[in-house]
Amino acid sequence: MDKKDVEKAVLKAGKKIIDHTPEPVKEKVEEKVKEKAKEKFVEKTEGKLQEKANEASEKLQETKEKNAQKVHGKGEDAKEKLQDVLLSVKDKLSDVKEAGENFQEKVSSSDDKEKSKNKRKIKGANQIKKATDIKSSTKIKSSNDIKSSTDLKTMGS
Repeated sequence: MDKKDVEKAVLKAGKKIIDHTPEPVKEKVEEKVKEKAKEKFVEKTEGKLQEKANEASEKLQETKEKNAQKVHGKGEDAKEKLQDVLLSVKDKLSDVKEAGENFQEKVSSSDDKEKSKNKRKIKGANQIKKATDIKSSTKIKSSNDIKSSTDLKTMGS
């Protein structure tokens, strides 16, 4: 006999006993049975709830650990990629700096050559005209002041 058959037999026997017992005893027995059934139900329910809560807690912990590993792994990957990018930017900037220095050297050396050839090519601050040096409108020649071909001296004269 397995457990279910035993439970059925006990239930049948319990029903027959209840049918043959006097009323005051029946009421007391019913109360006791109800209390015991209630206690058993509460115990089983609490046990099942506790078991399910434990399972959920374990699953949550496993998921948390997996996510932590994934995040840590991705963080390491991101760190490595960022370092690679920064190194490549550093290399490019050093190339740009070097090219700028070379360009500056070429410009300064060509300026030295130009200065030695023609020192007066670039005007200094003292060579720039001031406002007082610029002709006013009264000093500009009019059409009457311009010489014509008759005013020119010939070789024989």
